[in-house]
Parts: sequence; C-alpha cells; structure tokens
Amino acid sequence: MVMVAGYSEHIELCTAQEMLKKAFAGASVKSTVEKNISDALGFVLTKDITAHRNVPHYAASAVDGYAVDASSTIGASHATPVLLDPSRYQWMNTGADVPQWANAVLMVEDSSVDGDGLLVFRSLTPSSNVRPLGEDVMAGQIIAREGETVTPALISLFLCAGIEKVKVYKKPKTLYIPTGDEVITMGRWLSDPNPKSGTVAESNSLFIKASFMEWGYDVDVSPVVPDDPDLLKEKVSEGTKNYDMVLVGAGSAKGRRDHTLEVFEDLGKVIFRWIRMKPGRPAMAAEINGRPVICLPGFPMSTAVVLWSLVYPLLNLISAKDEEPEYMIKKALGCRKTCSTKLLVQHSSPPGIEEWIRVKMAKVGDTIYSWALTSGASVLWALAEADGIALLPASALECEKGTDVSVWIKRKADLDRRILFQGSDDPAIQLLVTPIRRRGGDFVSRAVGSMGGLAALSRGECHMAAAHLLDDRDGTYNDSFIERFSNGAKWERILVFYRTQGIIVPAGNPRKINTFEDLCTGDIVFSNRQPGAGTRVLFDHLLKKTGKTPSEILGYEQQCTTHMEAANRVLTGLADATLGIKSAADALGLDFIPLAEEPYELVIPTEHMAHPAVQALLESLDDSEWKDTVDAMGGYRWTD
Repeated sequence: MVMVAGYSEHIELCTAQEMLKKAFAGASVKSTVEKNISDALGFVLTKDITAHRNVPHYAASAVDGYAVDASSTIGASHATPVLLDPSRYQWMNTGADVPQWANAVLMVEDSSVDGDGLLVFRSLTPSSNVRPLGEDVMAGQIIAREGETVTPALISLFLCAGIEKVKVYKKPKTLYIPTGDEVITMGRWLSDPNPKSGTVAESNSLFIKASFMEWGYDVDVSPVVPDDPDLLKEKVSEGTKNYDMVLVGAGSAKGRRDHTLEVFEDLGKVIFRWIRMKPGRPAMAAEINGRPVICLPGFPMSTAVVLWSLVYPLLNLISAKDEEPEYMIKKALGCRKTCSTKLLVQHSSPPGIEEWIRVKMAKVGDTIYSWALTSGASVLWALAEADGIALLPASALECEKGTDVSVWIKRKADLDRRILFQGSDDPAIQLLVTPIRRRGGDFVSRAVGSMGGLAALSRGECHMAAAHLLDDRDGTYNDSFIERFSNGAKWERILVFYRTQGIIVPAGNPRKINTFEDLCTGDIVFSNRQPGAGTRVLFDHLLKKTGKTPSEILGYEQQCTTHMEAANRVLTGLADATLGIKSAADALGLDFIPLAEEPYELVIPTEHMAHPAVQALLESLDDSEWKDTVDAMGGYRWTD
C-alpha cells in the first residue's frame, strides 16, 4: 500500500472494504424512521420488538375433529369405543376457538358418528390437539431484535402480535453522476442510427439502477456532466448535501479530462485511490460533507465489480446491516450457489492482482468444467452471458488447465441437460441454441476450430465437435482427421449442410479481388484464421497450389477465432480481405467471391448420443423455423 498526499493508493480489495467500514460505520445511527409494518420489508430494526398480544390469543383447535372433555374419553380404543351423546362433543375446524367446557380435540380419524352419538376410538389427555393461548408468542415476549432485517415472516408476525409500526434505520438515498463529453444519453443514442465515432451510450446508469432495484435500494441519476471540473465540483457538492451516498461515473485515471480526483481533494478527504484488482482498478473513494463518495470506473465490467464489492457493502453498512464481505458480494451479484469446477483451458492473471473472471460451465461425464469468457472491462456481452463469476486471488498467476476454481453461480443452469460443443465456428450452429432449449436441453460452445474440436473430443472435454477439414492429399473432408483423433473410439458423424467458402472483401470490392491469386500479390492485407481451423486449412491448401509461401501474404499471422471476427476486420478497414463463409459477408454487408463448397459435419461420440441435449439437438436439425433462418442467411445447401 502506497501513501501519497495523505491517502492510500494501489490497495487490496479487503483493505478498501475495511477503510470504508471504518470511515462510515456510524452513519446509520444518525437516521431512523418509523415505518408501517407493510412498508418495512428489508429495513433494519433499531431496537428489540416485543409482542403486544398473545399468538394465538385463544385456545385453538390444531386439527379437524371434535371438542371434548378429555376425561370423557378414558379407556377408549378401537376394541372398546366410548359413546358420547351430543351434549358432550362439538365439531371443530382447524383453528377454531375451543369452547371453555372442553380441554381436548379428538381427531376426526379417531371417531365415527353413530346416530346422534359419537364413537370415540382413542383416549385423550387434557390439551390434546389444542393450541394453547400464546403457544406461538406470549404478550411481552421479544419477537425480533435490534439489527435484524425485516422479512416477510416478521411482517406477518408483527400483525398477529398487534404491532402496527416499527422503528427502522433509513435506507440510504444515492445519487449517480455520469460524466464525460463522449457519453450519450439513452434517448439520443437510440434516435441516432449512426453515432459518432468515439461516443458511448450512457448504459452504466441502467445497470446501476437495475442493480439497486434488485438490492432493494433507490438511486437517482443526474444528467450527464461534461468533462468540466467546476461543473463536476458543483454537482458533487450539491449531491453530498442531499444524498447519503454519491457515485461518480469515471474520471479517476490520469488523462487530461479526468478531473474526479482534484474535485474530491477540493471538496473533502480522499480515502483511497486505485485497487489491486482487475477489472475495477481505477476505483476511488472520498468523504465529502460526511458522506461517502465513490468514483466508479467507466467501463461496464469495472463498474459492476466496484458495485458488488464496495457500493453494496457500503449501502448495507449505512442501513445497519452487518454481514461478511464475501457473503455481501455474492448477494450483490445474485449468486444462487457456489460450484467447484475444473478449468477447461489455462488462464493467466496479472501478478499481485485479484481478477474477476466471467465464466461459462459444462459437465462432461463426472467433471464440471469452467472457462473464462472475454475478459475486457468494456465487454458487456460476457457479463450477460456468464453462468457465474470467479474471483481469482492475487496469488493465482498461472492457472493451469485442470485448476480447481470456485464459481459463484448467478444464473440457472441445468448442467445435466447441457452439452458442450467445441469445434468449427458457424453462425447457423449458434442459432440452434433456442430450438434446443425449447426441447428441454441446453447448448454452449467454444470456437476452437475444426482441429481443436476433434482434439478436445479425443480428450473427453466436450460432447460434440464440428469439422470441415480438407485433406489435400486426396481432396476428401474430415475422414483422415476423425480416424486419427478418434483413436478407435466410436464416433457418430452427422452431415448438417454444405456451405460456401470464399473471399470476403469490402462492399464494392475496391481492391478488385476476384480470384485467390489476387490475394497473393504482396500488397493485400489478409486477415487469417487460427491454426487448426478448417478455413485456415483450406487457405493453406489453396496457397500451396499457387506456389506461394505464408511469408508472402501480408497479415498471414493475424489470427481470428470466428468468421464474424475476421469479417469485422475487413469491415473496419484493418484488412483488405479474409477467407470465410458467405453468411458472415452478408451479415456485414460485405462482398463475397465464392471459391469452394464444403461439407460441415457434427461429430459425436456414441456414448453421448443418449444425452437429452444431444437428442434435443438432433430434433432441432429438422426444425423448420431454424432451417428457414439459415436459408435466409445464404451460402448453405441442405444435404437432401
């Protein structure tokens, strides 16, 4: 931990949490309110609560049956029933008030009506099947204690005990201030189909408001404040006078337009700046006008982890809720449970840094695997797609394949009905997820190329793969590769469709690329696929036929893992051309020069054919809606 200008920098997350707890531990004591019990859910009680009434407030029948005097049933049994005349019993529904002359209730199962009389088959003792007055709660009894959170069960109990209002700690009011000249409000963003380069949607406020709503707290969002220190200073100063907590969006880095630190220093006391975690490192906290002010990093995932690990625990602290930090983090991100997994692929973490990774999971055989999704702090898709979050300790560094990782599950996932696909990327295959789910299964995938998928299948690390590998010795597809990787194991092959591979170029084809040979002139920047991808194998085959070497292709070493990623490089001008499928070109409005048609096969070990999600996939391959969508994409031909 480094001290600069009176505050700490580059601290551990646990240190930041302790510093906030120390600075604002007494904030909750200052604000209490009396709430109607129906409005008190989620609030924390300021004192012990005692019952005003007995619960129940009368002797009540615990069963359906007959109120009796227990002495009238002495000796009763099935062998020697006792007959009671109507004056000595009375019908009781469960919960009914037992008459004063009775002291027991005979269950209806232990009786039989005999004319006007009642045959009794069981001997009772006084109080049998009777809920005595005050059985649940006695008047004057403490029924809830100071510091406890009001739950639905307590609200119901308060009413039964004659309590109308309770004193609770106020929940904090929070203001979020988004900042930045580049930040565009939701209305402007949605109304402009072609936003200016360098601008970003003000999406963090939506994430923050939704998170606060899930947590049971309120947050107000101010208009976006430009990168002007005076305007920000005015807004923060006003916010700390009217709110219990203020959040500032971005501005904690060292750029010319990052003014948050100087504003915090001018208005109050900076507590810390920068945390040794990824993402979320630029987080900063200050005390201004006695209120906590947290600077949230601008990137969405950074904002999320600071909300989970600092803001939510601080909200609970101010609300007088005292819980363990890890428990609060799990609660903040909506953790359903914790799952022990094995890393499917190696993962590297920065030294000395705690890392939040978004993970996907699958169960193959008896092993539950997890793998990290895209790790960028600005990537929203990975956060939405993740099954859960793993927080790797600062000591993790190189996490080898097979490393034990504990995942905090944040979304429902039935791993016994989910299959893992590894292999050749294709947009049409990704469209199968919904049809499979409609049939009770689930499908997750990793684009690792045809060769990578077959290798994973041979290691037992997936349920199925897909391949379109050309053997340039005889022009066949997949046969020799499947034979090699299966190593004698029985693998089923399903020909899904034929698809067209070709050259993808910008709209209008400005470089006038019409043949494969045109790619080999030495001045065309090419975007390649990763080694082992079927498209890479095809490119290398065609390159060999032209007599050219990889070193003669500009950009040959560029590696993209999906057709869409490679096509996007062409769209954005990072490459003049790439090899890929027609549907990727059409999706981005790019031109396409066809070169070859290839078979696309699914490969499934026989042992997995009975898996419910495999069966759902096989049925989905005949789904007419899916087929129509694939036809509309273009570049595919069905086997029939």
